[in-house]
Amino acid sequence: MRAAGLWSSLVALAAALLLPWYLLQDGIAATPLANLAWLTDPDFAPAAGQVLAEGRWWLLPALLAPALGLLSALLPLARPVRAAGFLVAGAGGLLALLAQGYAIGVQGWSAPWLEALGPMESRQFGIGWGGAVVPLALAVLLAAGLAGRGAFRGDAFTAAVAVLVAGSIGLFTAMPLVLLLGDAFRDPSGALAAGAVFGRLADDRLWSLGCLAGAPRCGVVWNTLLLGTLVGASTTAMGLAFALLVTRGRLRWARGLRWLTVLPIVTPPFILGLGLILIFGRSGLVSNAASAWFGLELGRWIYGLPGVLLAQLFAFTPIAFLVLIGVVEGLSPTLEEASSTLRATPRETFATVTLPLLRPGIANAFLLGFVESMADFGNPVVLGGNFGVLATEIFFAVVGAQADAGRAATLSLILLALALGAFSLQRWLTARKSYVSIGGKGDGGLAPPLPAGVRRLCLSVALPWAALTVILYGLALSGGFVEIWGRDYTPTFRHMVKAFDIEGGQLTGLAWNSVITTVTLAAIAAPVTAALGIAAAWLFSRTRFAGRGVLEFATMLSFAVPGTVIGVAYLRAFNLPPLELAGTGAIIVACFVFRNLPVGLRSGMAAMAQIDPSLDEASHTLGGGGGDAFRRVVLPLLRPAIVAGLVYAFVRAMTTISAVIFLVTADTELATVFIVNRVINGDYGLAIAVAVVLIALMVVMLGLAQLLVGRRRIGRRAAVPVVATRGAVA
Repeated sequence: MRAAGLWSSLVALAAALLLPWYLLQDGIAATPLANLAWLTDPDFAPAAGQVLAEGRWWLLPALLAPALGLLSALLPLARPVRAAGFLVAGAGGLLALLAQGYAIGVQGWSAPWLEALGPMESRQFGIGWGGAVVPLALAVLLAAGLAGRGAFRGDAFTAAVAVLVAGSIGLFTAMPLVLLLGDAFRDPSGALAAGAVFGRLADDRLWSLGCLAGAPRCGVVWNTLLLGTLVGASTTAMGLAFALLVTRGRLRWARGLRWLTVLPIVTPPFILGLGLILIFGRSGLVSNAASAWFGLELGRWIYGLPGVLLAQLFAFTPIAFLVLIGVVEGLSPTLEEASSTLRATPRETFATVTLPLLRPGIANAFLLGFVESMADFGNPVVLGGNFGVLATEIFFAVVGAQADAGRAATLSLILLALALGAFSLQRWLTARKSYVSIGGKGDGGLAPPLPAGVRRLCLSVALPWAALTVILYGLALSGGFVEIWGRDYTPTFRHMVKAFDIEGGQLTGLAWNSVITTVTLAAIAAPVTAALGIAAAWLFSRTRFAGRGVLEFATMLSFAVPGTVIGVAYLRAFNLPPLELAGTGAIIVACFVFRNLPVGLRSGMAAMAQIDPSLDEASHTLGGGGGDAFRRVVLPLLRPAIVAGLVYAFVRAMTTISAVIFLVTADTELATVFIVNRVINGDYGLAIAVAVVLIALMVVMLGLAQLLVGRRRIGRRAAVPVVATRGAVA
């Protein structure tokens, strides 16, 4: 506790003395270091310089709070007194900085009632590195104080993780959504009207069941629930089939099947939609073949529930696979071997031992598929036709001809309520039983092969789906290497050269800037997302504290809300001081991190459910703290979950569009935005050429991530692939 308070105080004090307090237009690299004049320059000065040279007395807490924390750490005080000093310094400093940040803006006092405090001629802009590091260090100081008072079993590391997770989720998830959803309680003029939400909820377009009586459509809420349930169940089943085949199918081509399963997740959204239209559209290969060979007119069946369902199955099955592959790999064969010893058949062992142990992973995969389906915007808007869902209704309420922020906020409230229901059901299904299968003993067992019937069932699901995936990609990606999509199929590399040309050592291609920006921001966001997700999973799985359930659900908020709503919410929350992030790469990175955080969290929690808590307790018994148990015991066993978090965070950052389309600028244009603009202009060849390069980059990065992180080592033997030979039964 004392060491945590000491170091956090030193970091906060150093930041207040040396780092620019306010946001710099050209970044921290623009700080003039030739002399010490920048320490008192109004643009570059740290908090100390702002107080001394500019008279900005309201920044004094940035100096006084760390100083109090430093004194509390250095003086010979009793533990309760030292903890109280840390609490006062951390909490008091944070509250004071928060109050002054929102009280003084670019025009002085930010509210008329504050003018009673006296004239304010100074102005404040968004915080920079100093204004970010000091509160972060004070949060750790607050955590040290809480640990000193006995919270979190007196462990400073656990307290720091809890405070930082809660603070970051509150700042970058809850606050933007609360500001946006507050519009549901405003009338069209913008005035507060609590009854306005009930009038919007009574809209027949939301709850109608007319389709059951022959009407052309049902309400968008029922459409959303039906689609989410079908997608959640189907993606979980297919993800489980692929995970079982890859890990226990004894297939020689298991590695190729693993990569093929993940391929849809590394694909920009519109590629799959174009491929499906090419196959099943009115002029698609299947439609033309059915008409020519059998005289059947398939019509526009792809536009509606079938098309959206098919597209979402392609898009979200990899999520279920990434969650379930780690859980299946973590199953200890000991219990299954015990079942076989008791003369249970392979089918009985699979049904009574293997599947029940997979329940946390199955529940988490279903939850992610259900929520992701509800939040998906791209597939319904392209293939939905008359099949409306909440995500598209919210989008048109935000950007339609008659923009209605109140309706968009009301629909978002419904979407969050549905996500909360799914989250509660998932917790109820998995909370009452133990699924531990990894203990402290060595495990040299060999995972049993799949029962013959289960293996045949998995193959009957996986092989047709894999074949359809190959055909879909072959047709879609070929568009980047023909002259004109749909008209002239003469092979050419013209689009690739136009996008990525290099002349005289200069990157002159049209797509270079957007691709480099995308890779840079994704590379920054991915490890932050994975680290925060694993830390949160460990915290929620191993610690009991007040508000844990609320905080765990709060991590799902940004995942449940459509990306367009997240983008608008971020603009509302971070467009003005003190958090003036709009127009910078930081707001895009923050959107990436907290939009994709739930997948790393759910994957980590599914894996944590298999690790016996006694391993953590053994570390504590041997004198290790929470940090030692997390670093030396838990992390080595969570490598599949870490890979899943890194993979998903990176590829989603590379391929996302709806969440960031409102956040990009000319300087921060992303590759997906570049692709969409080319599609709007009808330049499909150039768009697909850029998509091909993105897919290649992501595949390379996935391979590097696997090599760098490695695999979880639990001392098991490797299974030998089944090989058919003469005179032997495979």
